[in-house]
Amino acid sequence: MSKEQDTILLVEDNHKDVLLLQRALRKANIVNPVQVVNDGDAAVLYLSGEEPYGDRTRYPLPVLILLDLKLPRRSGAEVLMWLRQQPELKRLPVVVLTSSREYADINHIYDIGVNAYIVKPVIFNELVEIVITLNLHWIMFNERPQF
Repeated sequence: MSKEQDTILLVEDNHKDVLLLQRALRKANIVNPVQVVNDGDAAVLYLSGEEPYGDRTRYPLPVLILLDLKLPRRSGAEVLMWLRQQPELKRLPVVVLTSSREYADINHIYDIGVNAYIVKPVIFNELVEIVITLNLHWIMFNERPQF
């Protein structure tokens, strides 16, 4: 069960993690479109609607951003800081999905405005449970701000 028209933006540089997440979404019967960008600079271009992501029909604003921390070109923290400074985008929900359990990372990311911080599980079925929970909370039941 999901709102099928609502796009999820996945910002992840590890191709295997992208494939695992896409597989988990399918297993959980979540059919939302998922746009994938592989580095922090591409995430900023996507969110700002700059080329090559200028067509909002093809690259709609997401209702949820899944953000890795360790990214090339611009880190997940830098993407989040940029996003929270954009008046028209700052309320977009961002969930960090990363392998880091470092409290310095966790505290810093919450300080700059993340909505949730989840450590990537090792077991695939746990990832399926995470995406089910994310779907229920952020897509199905969450009341969204206006943009």
